Amino acid sequence: MRLAQLYRYPVKGLSPEALETADLQTDGYFPCDRLFALENGPSGFDPAAPEHQPKIKFLMLMKNGALAGLATRYDEASAVLTLSQDGREVARGDLRTVEGRTEIEGFLADYLGAAEIRGRVRLLEAPDGFRFTDSKSGFVSLINLASVAAIEAAQGAAVDPLRFRGNLYIEGVDAWAEADWPGKRLRVGEAVLSVLKMTDRCAATGVEPGTGRRDMDLVQTIRKAFGHIDCGVYARVEKGGRIRRGDAVEPLD
Repeated sequence: MRLAQLYRYPVKGLSPEALETADLQTDGYFPCDRLFALENGPSGFDPAAPEHQPKIKFLMLMKNGALAGLATRYDEASAVLTLSQDGREVARGDLRTVEGRTEIEGFLADYLGAAEIRGRVRLLEAPDGFRFTDSKSGFVSLINLASVAAIEAAQGAAVDPLRFRGNLYIEGVDAWAEADWPGKRLRVGEAVLSVLKMTDRCAATGVEPGTGRRDMDLVQTIRKAFGHIDCGVYARVEKGGRIRRGDAVEPLD
């Protein structure tokens, strides 16, 4: 097995950023992943006492597919988030400032429109030790590219693996081999991951990356073809270390 691709998603629901390397911390989240979320009306989130919230409280692809039509880039050094559409910059904001956050919030409220906005759009930042993941187990997510290929064959149309919004994309193993990984450990580069559970899928996978078109029902395809609605696994970082695109992925159990 080999680590074919790495991605992070700095803002929940917005576009991925490809990486060559990532430094995983023991018991930590994937670096700069789901660090921000866009509240769609009051969510009840309290940064002083953060608790996992249902994703429906935030802007996200399951309900707001047009978000996939935006290309975003977050610069950690400057804290600047840039949004582009069709190759043209449409919004930019320094997320450390009220003005910068307001620029991003206002653009997205106008972009999605009144039909999808329930209240004020507010950009939230995760406090230390917390992230806006869909699952409480969402420390690091892994996708088996062979399983995506099997779904593609069942769908009868091209399926972009980015529909599954994983952090680590693995190649060189049979389709659905990951169903046996929960409870086991994997060495990836210098890190060791403890696999927790399979990842069940929602309607967000029906949205085409890059365009925002809702063009297929992959949940129904997976259910009919394979008898479940899973694709990928969540894992905890048991031992931190640097991982690189191309690293070997080795089972330890």
